[in-house]
Amino acid sequence: MPRLPGTDLTVSDLCLGGNVFGWTADEPTSFALLDRFVDAVPSTQRPFVDTAESYGNGLSEQILGRWMAERGMRDRVVVATKASRGDKEHPLSGPEIRAAAERSLRNLQVDTIDLYYAHYDDETTPLEETLTAFDELVQAGKVRHIAASNYSAKRLTEALETSQRLGTARYVALQPHYNLMERAAYETELRDVAAEHELGVLPYFGLARGFLTGKYRAGEQIDSPRAKGAARYVGEKGDRVLAALAEVAAEQGVSGAAVALRWLRDQPTVTAPIASGRSVDQLADLLPMLDLVLTDDQRRRLTEASA
Repeated sequence: MPRLPGTDLTVSDLCLGGNVFGWTADEPTSFALLDRFVDAVPSTQRPFVDTAESYGNGLSEQILGRWMAERGMRDRVVVATKASRGDKEHPLSGPEIRAAAERSLRNLQVDTIDLYYAHYDDETTPLEETLTAFDELVQAGKVRHIAASNYSAKRLTEALETSQRLGTARYVALQPHYNLMERAAYETELRDVAAEHELGVLPYFGLARGFLTGKYRAGEQIDSPRAKGAARYVGEKGDRVLAALAEVAAEQGVSGAAVALRWLRDQPTVTAPIASGRSVDQLADLLPMLDLVLTDDQRRRLTEASA
């Protein structure tokens, strides 16, 4: 039974990204995505959904909140959101964290946020102030656990050491940029910190901005707001990785996207990759990863292709 390390949160092997809610997926489509995701998650796991106050300027949270209220799903779903930067001068100052948490609680229509992230590091605010503010939210029952996103290995280590010194709640999870096309930044430093401190790891851009779905190739025009970001991966390495994905996908009878997410889930320290779809059909291509079992040889081929 998957569990976020250091917590009582049982989560699904795939975390549904809520960044599309209210952006590339309107509210009815977002509801359909959430319904389909919950139906697919095994009964031994709790559907895990990730959002942030900055997604749609709160609209993503509001849509998720309305869906949970209408479906009566709050107790079934593990909800993660983030205190984002926006245009704040000191986004992780005490007052900003408290205000952000209150906005998210209202948007989500919940009493408690399961996992609350610092969306980006804020070097303008002392770590002591940030972590004390997060701890106050935990002690007040407004947040169950706290986490970090987009932190360097150095700053993450400093934050963990600061929590230990102060006796406050500490980050239990990390959300890094990590996938088959983006391995070095995580694997060279952050992975060791996560392993040493037994952090859960929840990588975002698990499909490399959609590139690993196989639809972005040289010379092809794709109507997607992520096309420009995915285009950076077109080239020799990208071709190699897509070929390996296609080969393993054919052997398994699933999509290459499902294989890419399963490879990521199987990596040391990873708890659940985050991925999203802007339609139920796109999401359906991802869901087989939930019960997909890759062989050692298949994982090796993917790892070597992406080196």
